[in-house]
Amino acid sequence: MITQTSVLTHMGVLVSAAAVLLTGCATATQEQKGAGTGAVIGAVAGQILGRDSKSTAIGAGLGALGGYIWSKNMEDKKRAMEQATAGTGTVVTQTADNQLKLSIPNDISFDTGRADIKANLRPILDQFAQGLSQQPSMEVRIVGHTDNTGSDAINNPLSVNRAQSARDYLMARGVSSARIAIDGRGSREPIADNGSADGRARNRRIDIFLAERGQK
Repeated sequence: MITQTSVLTHMGVLVSAAAVLLTGCATATQEQKGAGTGAVIGAVAGQILGRDSKSTAIGAGLGALGGYIWSKNMEDKKRAMEQATAGTGTVVTQTADNQLKLSIPNDISFDTGRADIKANLRPILDQFAQGLSQQPSMEVRIVGHTDNTGSDAINNPLSVNRAQSARDYLMARGVSSARIAIDGRGSREPIADNGSADGRARNRRIDIFLAERGQK
């Protein structure tokens, strides 16, 4: 039986090994570091699931498979999206888990209460779709949001429909539907205070995520 002490001991050894591996190899690429980190996390999971070497190996493999990397392609895409969205109020960031995130405000993307794409959003989506057909390891996720005006019965489907509209547009530009996941969060995830008009405007948005998985 695995005791709490033995689990903590194994995790401590693995984390120490990760620190040596990832900080000691100055020549490692970003891709190698990302995959290595995922493998170590997976190995910790393997140790928790079972003390034998087979469980650890399985855990390491799952960790390497699940991790995102920040490659030159991702950095180039970030710069291209920053240029394409300049002056629009769109926020382009790299997330903590190496996804490229675009937070696109409602005033350039959709009219109030509607899910059809406005003209100002099209160039942004065109730039986003560019080159993705040659980069099959990249995945897209689109999440719609609303402010707290109106009921969930209205806001929840509206947020999904807006994400669906953005997906349909990307598909029309050659991005496979199998690579695009969508979701709608209604008013459940505000980024600003819904008590002001400015805050509500910021909360009405779609977030588009682009992520690249490390090679197996």
